[in-house]
Amino acid sequence: MPSEESVRLRDYKNQGRSADEMRRRRNQTTIELRKARKDDQLLKRRNCAIDENEPQVLHEISKQNVTMPLPDIISAIQGSDLQQQMMATQAVRKVLSKERNPPINDIIQANLVPRLKEFLSHSDRPELQFEAAWALTNIASGTSDQTRYVVNEGAVVDFIKLLDSPHQNVCEQAVWALGNIAGDGPELRDHVTMAGIVDPLLRLARIDVPAAFLRNVTWTISNLCRNKNPPPKFEVVKQCLPTLARLLHHSDKEVLADTCWALSYLTDGSNDKIQEVIDANVIPRLVELLGSAEASVLTPALRSIGNIVTGDDHQTQAVLEANALPAFTRLLNHPKINIQKEAAWTLSNITAGNSEQIQAVINQNLIPPILLILKQGDFKSQKEAVWAITNLTSGGTVEQIAYLVQAGAVPLLCGLLGVRESKVILVILDALCNILRTAEKIGEHEKISEIIEECGGVDSVEALQNHENEQVYKAALEIIEKYFGGEEEDENIAPTASGDNTGYQFNAASTIPTQGFSF
Repeated sequence: MPSEESVRLRDYKNQGRSADEMRRRRNQTTIELRKARKDDQLLKRRNCAIDENEPQVLHEISKQNVTMPLPDIISAIQGSDLQQQMMATQAVRKVLSKERNPPINDIIQANLVPRLKEFLSHSDRPELQFEAAWALTNIASGTSDQTRYVVNEGAVVDFIKLLDSPHQNVCEQAVWALGNIAGDGPELRDHVTMAGIVDPLLRLARIDVPAAFLRNVTWTISNLCRNKNPPPKFEVVKQCLPTLARLLHHSDKEVLADTCWALSYLTDGSNDKIQEVIDANVIPRLVELLGSAEASVLTPALRSIGNIVTGDDHQTQAVLEANALPAFTRLLNHPKINIQKEAAWTLSNITAGNSEQIQAVINQNLIPPILLILKQGDFKSQKEAVWAITNLTSGGTVEQIAYLVQAGAVPLLCGLLGVRESKVILVILDALCNILRTAEKIGEHEKISEIIEECGGVDSVEALQNHENEQVYKAALEIIEKYFGGEEEDENIAPTASGDNTGYQFNAASTIPTQGFSF
């Protein structure tokens, strides 16, 4: 049963909306926030490194065979001479690793993939396993069709077996190949998990392994957790949570970044999934990472925190109790626009919470930087700031809405009514309507009307009555008719209290109180 407080809050909010309805998950309203993911981290990776510790004789062999004609390579790989097999396989690896446009299709069309796959099972020849695995890794780093070709040859099962190889270079190459396959999309991600990758992969995620190896392991884990259409089977990927919680304390920035990305994928879903992540006790460390100077770490850490506060009030409270809000002063003023935008989006979901959570945002003095974004921020950040303000007006107390007005929010909202996006206009009109409705209840309607009129807001709202979007012109018409329709409406407004402090003074020019509110 909902508590009396939650029922009261729902009844008070605009159009009876609950906090859950006001919170905005990424797949509903912030699609553009996901698009940067491809820039933040590659989904597939080619292994172009050359191990300088290889014996010199292998370097000489490689130099000879990089220019080896393809027919000779095919003949050697398909033949029975072990030394020639090794040399030709290494030549394939080299040509797929070093060229800017690797001839992946040439290797596939030469029917070498089945033979390379066969070499993966030669446990008595780890050098051959390594070279074959490397070549297949780079084929799987190509297009979806090229990746699928490797999968269709049955290589996934062989790669998973190699995760238990006693030879670290072989094991690491198998991890890399599986990461490329899982990164192709939901279908191959599920194919890899159903084949049994999770347990042997997690066994490799030890703090004592070399950082370069651990980076590949963590990246592959993150690819097992990503993609949404459909999302991974949560019962499978939640097995990764204890490991991710440990990796979150690693010192390597690439390990940290991929760990945070994995957690951001796992929190981008329903409340029960968010709760599983909270129960893994990762929030305190994620909050610490909000102070990271590395954008590659900060971005997914903020994304994870932002996803958590799309949950219910209790889940949002877990973030607040971890003392996350002090970091947002810096984040809202961050030089990277995407971080500003994510920070504003996160706060918009916190202001969609209960009045105590809204008050925590106010007490942290985060409304001024939100308003600064409204005034001069990038438009995508402004949209998120609009939501933060509107959610406050929907769920805040009269006192909190009065604070917002005193801070100068109304002229800034009115100044954005000329934007092109209908959805943004509707959200702004929603905020103005909430403010006017609250002012009307306490007899302060005239003051709010004056503020809106003096900044040109009435003219802007009137102009919206001719807007092409039906919802926009209806919302604008309703505001004009209800609050700016004529003198007869003004006579019904209660007189403003004066000479005492019993009324709520909506005055944009007032000094914002620093110790509580005196109305």
